[in-house]
Amino acid sequence: MTARKEAKVKTHGKERPVPSEQFAQGLATRREVMGDAYVDAALGKATDFTWPMQQLVTEYCWNEIWNRPGLDRRARSILNLGMISVLNRPHELKGHVRGAINNGLTKEEIQEIFLQVAIYAGVPAGIDSFRNAQEVFNEMGI
Repeated sequence: MTARKEAKVKTHGKERPVPSEQFAQGLATRREVMGDAYVDAALGKATDFTWPMQQLVTEYCWNEIWNRPGLDRRARSILNLGMISVLNRPHELKGHVRGAINNGLTKEEIQEIFLQVAIYAGVPAGIDSFRNAQEVFNEMGI
């Protein structure tokens, strides 16, 4: 039996087997970028209804996309901050601000991304992005 088949994921009141090697690889990447606490909280909230989405995100987003060659994690974080800001998804933005810091971006670089967002996507998007990032920086003590 492989380590993957023995591994379990804790979700809302259940332990689930790791469903695939792609999930295991994506989970490792997700933890490296977002941090264990964030990932454990996301998976811990997964119900029978939401579990398929967690599986999709972990296998497709975090394994198939984040582990592709061509862009390093730092570059992917820069792209995500800009796109998520424009989409006005504050919960995801906060998680990816933390991930960007984990991937080596500085507060100053994140600031520049959000200034660019303000010009190309609108000042309200930029303002909200700054507010959300500041909350994360405060939580992280930086």
